[in-house]
This record gives sequence, C-alpha cells and structure tokens, in this order.
Amino acid sequence: MPYSSPLLSPALLAVLRCPTTGSALVQEGDELVATAATADGTTPRYPIEDGIPVLLPTQELP
Repeated sequence: MPYSSPLLSPALLAVLRCPTTGSALVQEGDELVATAATADGTTPRYPIEDGIPVLLPTQELP
C-alpha cells in the first residue's frame, strides 16, 4: 500500500505560498499545487515528504 501524506492543516495552507509564483497552494494528494501558472503556462507542483512540504523550485530538486 503506497504511503499517502496526511492533509496539511488549513492554517498552514493559509500562510504557505508558491516560491515561484507567489500564489496560494492547495494540497492534491502528496503534492502542493500553485493556484497560479508561471509565465510559460506551467503550474508548479511541490512534493510533501513525510508530512513536510518541500517548497523548492523544480530545477533545484535533486
């Protein structure tokens, strides 16, 4: 059975922002998704690892 991240608290989601677009984030499964697209039309997505959001731009992830 795959591990699923627990839902982040609404209070935490209220203060988190996408480091690329500055927009709010919403949780979709094991990822946080920006509510605004970048200039090239992509929507940034960030993994949640062990309940901790990893808010690094994609090019900075290993």
